[in-house]
Amino acid sequence: MTDEVVTHAHTRTIRVPGLAKPVALITLDNGFDHTKPNTFGRAGLASLDAAFDAAVQADPAAIAVTGKPFIFAVGADLTGVGQVTDRETALEIGKQGHDVFRKFTDSKVPTFAFVNGAVMGGGLELALSCHYRTIASNVAAIALPECFLGLFPGWGGTQLLPNLIGADRAVTVIIENALNQNKMLKPKQALELGIADVLLDSPDYFEQSLLWLADVVNGKTTVQRPEIDRGEAWDAAIARARAIVEGKTHGAAPGPAKAVELLELARHNDLDRGYAAETEALADVVMSDELRAGLYSFNLVQKRARRPAGAPDKSLARPVTKVGIVGAGLMASQMALLFARRLHVPVVLTDIDQARVDKGVGYVHTEVDKLQGKKRISPDEANRVKALVSGSLDKAAFADADFVIEAVFEDLEVKRQVFAEVEEHVSAECVLATNTSSLSITDMAAKLRHPERVVGFHFFNPVAVMPLLEIIRADRTDDATLATAFKVGKDLKKSSVLVKDAPAFVVNRLLTRFLGEITAALDEGTPFDVADHALDPLGLPMTPMILLQLVGPAVGLHVAEIMHNAFPDRFGVSENMKRFVEAGKTAVWQWDAQGNQTLDPEVAALWQAGDSPSTSQQLLDRTLAALADEVRRMLDEGVVAEAQDIDLCLILGAGWPFWLGGITPYLDRSGVSERVTGKRFLEPGVASVPR
Repeated sequence: MTDEVVTHAHTRTIRVPGLAKPVALITLDNGFDHTKPNTFGRAGLASLDAAFDAAVQADPAAIAVTGKPFIFAVGADLTGVGQVTDRETALEIGKQGHDVFRKFTDSKVPTFAFVNGAVMGGGLELALSCHYRTIASNVAAIALPECFLGLFPGWGGTQLLPNLIGADRAVTVIIENALNQNKMLKPKQALELGIADVLLDSPDYFEQSLLWLADVVNGKTTVQRPEIDRGEAWDAAIARARAIVEGKTHGAAPGPAKAVELLELARHNDLDRGYAAETEALADVVMSDELRAGLYSFNLVQKRARRPAGAPDKSLARPVTKVGIVGAGLMASQMALLFARRLHVPVVLTDIDQARVDKGVGYVHTEVDKLQGKKRISPDEANRVKALVSGSLDKAAFADADFVIEAVFEDLEVKRQVFAEVEEHVSAECVLATNTSSLSITDMAAKLRHPERVVGFHFFNPVAVMPLLEIIRADRTDDATLATAFKVGKDLKKSSVLVKDAPAFVVNRLLTRFLGEITAALDEGTPFDVADHALDPLGLPMTPMILLQLVGPAVGLHVAEIMHNAFPDRFGVSENMKRFVEAGKTAVWQWDAQGNQTLDPEVAALWQAGDSPSTSQQLLDRTLAALADEVRRMLDEGVVAEAQDIDLCLILGAGWPFWLGGITPYLDRSGVSERVTGKRFLEPGVASVPR
């Protein structure tokens, strides 16, 4: 691959006390610091191949492989995959990885992986290919994340891991964790699962690893491996894997489905057969549009999210030494905790009575105690965060604040009044931010003396978890305010996207449009179970009715009304939904003790449906057409810079899966884009196989 950052493998010999022969140590290093991890492309694999041969030539007592500081290796060079244009090349890459890694497995000399830092994907498969594994106690990330991308571990992972730790545990690592927002393992968990043979403290990890290696080679230490149940336990694991994949992807991503097939094949523990099947399956998936969309998503999250399109020069940002939050409800309290933990500056909450203020500050203290209880923060840090967060009934407490954000009731007049009151106390340079999910920032700032310092700063719930921050530029927002907002967003470790001041911005506008189509179909007489599962082929993280329950029907209705006022021809307001909210209902479905889902009879009674039901396919077509239409309108209006920003928002703000590429790659490859709007959103090959 022409632009591969080559990870070179360097071989040297080391004398270890107690061993007559030296240890051949292979070190993986791409020449950069830990911010650019080791990866494997064609040239990197060739270097590792040569390094192994050199190690054998040294006639060592053992061969060990390790990484540069803080990094072992994090898998395949994904940029290279995007350049593959034919199946034959995909087969060659799969076979090359297997051939090189298998040398460590078939070696007559004992092989060891010294996992000194982050290890993921192909890096973990290399470690699994070795006979023994030590791991440092400070390793930050351990995972096989391929299924999250729409791929599967294709260099031995599906065959080696279940035969090392058992099928059920392998399903957890390869499928369940990957499809659960790419959950990582900690070193202790890797040890408990049996992935690592020994966990060693980090200060002298390398020296301890060599001494442990010597004890294994000399027979002083014997590594016990579990007996693998290849009968009923394997059957149960495969059944669990299938259920997870179906529940998470609904068949929309070929990679996880292939992973299940390959895990079943691993029961035979025949590497010749298993690796050949992995290589063929890898070629199939690499040449699929779903994987290319997954890689496009990965690139958006890893690169575009870090360099937001349209953001002003960061040198314009003003320092933020104190934060004010108007409101002390749940959203405001979540923000207070985040600001205090990430910015390390004083944060003051205000509200209309002392009880609310006390509840907000109390929430922060309780959450800090939970974090300390889970050992995610130290006692000292817990005390510092608690000390940074205070409450007041008087907005004069904001006098020395540089950044004040409101999180009060979603009503334009209420928010205008709040900002007018805050402006009486703060400096002319203090940024006034709003967490509104749908209201006009320009209208909110219109009557202020300094409207240029008002900016939208829209978090998603839960604040600590959801990575997206929509930063909205109003008509008069100046560059210094905007730059400060982006700097704060980065310091909060959020991915920020610049959005024009348009109704409901990006995520809520698109979610409201597609939920509107589902609700309209229900009003017309489509059965609830049909409507709620019509979008299953997309593999979304939850069904529309579960999403509505999560958002809150009252909130959903409020946003629908705002959008109806802005665009009455495309956004309706359901009378049934009004009755639903007025009745105090929060969910369409109810579940019995066994987890069986049924329609709430009270909802069925209040819903006045028509006699024009849609089929699942009709509703899917209709909803996709609506999404394509809305995306095109948003791009024409300049709501964001490019389609990539809409996709990034849906991935990070709504949890839409990587294999969809957000939404525009799916609309392109399904033909909906051209049918509805007359053209594609992305050039062919950007998030699809080049043809």
